[in-house]
Amino acid sequence: MAVADDVFASYREYGREQGYDLRWLERRDVWGEGVSPRSRAGVLLQDVDHGLAAEVPDESRNLTGRPRGALPRSGVARVGNYPVRTKADVWLRNGAELYEEAVARQWSSATDIPWQAITSLPDDIERAECQLATFITEIEFVAGDVPGKWIAAITPDYYEPRMFLLSQVMDEARHLDVFRKRALVNGGGLMRRTGNPQVVGAVIDSARDFTEMSARLHISGEGAVLTLFRMGELMAYNDAEKHIYRLCAQDESRHVAFGVMHLQYLGSVETDRREEIQSYLDDAELALVTGASGQNPVARGLPSNAALAILLGGGEANVDDGYNTLLAIRQRQVKEYVQRVRVAGFGERFENGRANPMLEQYVQAH
Repeated sequence: MAVADDVFASYREYGREQGYDLRWLERRDVWGEGVSPRSRAGVLLQDVDHGLAAEVPDESRNLTGRPRGALPRSGVARVGNYPVRTKADVWLRNGAELYEEAVARQWSSATDIPWQAITSLPDDIERAECQLATFITEIEFVAGDVPGKWIAAITPDYYEPRMFLLSQVMDEARHLDVFRKRALVNGGGLMRRTGNPQVVGAVIDSARDFTEMSARLHISGEGAVLTLFRMGELMAYNDAEKHIYRLCAQDESRHVAFGVMHLQYLGSVETDRREEIQSYLDDAELALVTGASGQNPVARGLPSNAALAILLGGGEANVDDGYNTLLAIRQRQVKEYVQRVRVAGFGERFENGRANPMLEQYVQAH
């Protein structure tokens, strides 16, 4: 409960007389303005931020770890370098909402997956399941490592995207955890890692800028994985695997939404950087069509793609049918990529010939 003005004034005067520094008692612009919890959602970040705490600077000089909205204090050490100190470099309009959704929809691979539904499978199917689980575990390490490297680089003044990335790292940890368990739980085991050293991580992890990283990771890489997870019903052989794909898909959809909304914001407020973003999309599309990103079912030579074909076809005897289904998934991956880029505000690349020519057949179908 807010202290009455006369009582507050007497406290402050008493402090001065006794030689105490009570400047920390100074009234803030939001003093006395509380927030009532929502009936079901509770108290959300977007509800409590008002006044000074809601003012997001276009550029930040905060190198002390001071929370946005708190008063600065002189003589405080610079605890962080925070190279990301420009709002446009990291911002999106719904960062707090995506973070709150991530918190509300956390799940446990230990208790939320009906592991008892996994029973003995034919050897070729089990080997394929384990190979695919090994591959996904590998790429989920990258999906957690890459944004994790950027968290400490972002000033606390832009805490919403920073907190979302923290939730993404937790999501990815759970994904690699659940697919590792799937590889081992039915007696199969972890299989062969990806053969191409560029397939997992090298392209995404070489980004020099946060937006470049997000375009490669969230728009292209995570987007391709999201398509696979959404198609999980086609390659699942029991309710446990169906649950895994559904729960992972809901997480991946948030990660993709983060990237889309960030590009949308940056492209709208700094139009002189649109060509820069287009170049990031050029690189992302090259990885998408060549399979260099690792999430694209293209080449038969990759163990993960052979595993997918076996699962989709119903066994090694029907692997050619599986590859035909895999091509349909590939088409859907590209179509969903095109839709994401359009929503992000860069759809002109598909009309002016900027998009990778190898996407053209899928773009036309879209």
